Amino acid sequence: MLETVLLIILVLVLLGMLPVWPYSRGWGIAPSAGLGLVVVVLLALVLVGRL
Repeated sequence: MLETVLLIILVLVLLGMLPVWPYSRGWGIAPSAGLGLVVVVLLALVLVGRL
């Protein structure tokens, strides 16, 4: 159950970080790269079974 909730939250966060607004296009890849790293770490923890 916890994994399903985490997966849904991660998908929503990934969709929310896409630079679709005009003011966020100048940010580059920094928000996506930082959030992507967090997603990879959380996914690894879920797969290993520590979360």
